[in-house]
Amino acid sequence: MTPEQAHFVLNEIYIPQIRNEQKTTGRVLAAVPADKLEYTPDPKSMTSWKLATHIASSEMFFVLGVAGGNFDRANGAMPDSVKTPADLAQWYDQALTKAIEKLAATSGADLAKSLNFAGVFNLPAINYIGLMLSHSAHHRGQLSAYLRPMGAKVPRIYGGSADEPIEATQGA
Repeated sequence: MTPEQAHFVLNEIYIPQIRNEQKTTGRVLAAVPADKLEYTPDPKSMTSWKLATHIASSEMFFVLGVAGGNFDRANGAMPDSVKTPADLAQWYDQALTKAIEKLAATSGADLAKSLNFAGVFNLPAINYIGLMLSHSAHHRGQLSAYLRPMGAKVPRIYGGSADEPIEATQGA
C-alpha cells in the first residue's frame, strides 16, 4: 500500500468507522451492571469487568501504537480512578477521542511503514486499525451476550435490540 493510499484509507474509511463504533462500544461498556463485575458465563470465560476493560484498553493500545509507530503496553493503561462501568465508559470516550486525533495526524508514510507486533508478525501500520476494529467487534459481541444474563438491558448495536428497538419513522 502506498502512503497516499494508507492516508486515504485511514481518513476516509477507518476514522469515521472508529468514531461510529466508539459510540456503540461506549453504550455496551456503560450497560455492564456495577454489581456484576465478576460475572462470567463459564469458568473459562473472562469476567464482565475484565472483558470490558480489555475492549477499552485494547483500542487505545492499537490506535496509539499505530499513531506512535510502536506497540507499548502503556498505551492501553487505564488510570487507577477507573473503578466502575460508568468510569470506564467516560474514560474510554475521552481517551479514544484524543487518541483518534493523534491517529489522524499520522503521516501516510508512517501508516504504510511496517510495524512489529510483539515479535509475532510485521504488517503495515494501517493494517492494525482493521485488526483493532475486528478485535473490538468480537469482544464487544461477547460482552453484549453477558448483559441480559446479568440482568442488564442490551443496547442497540448494528440495529435495534429487544431493549432498544429502532422505531420506524413516520412516512418512511
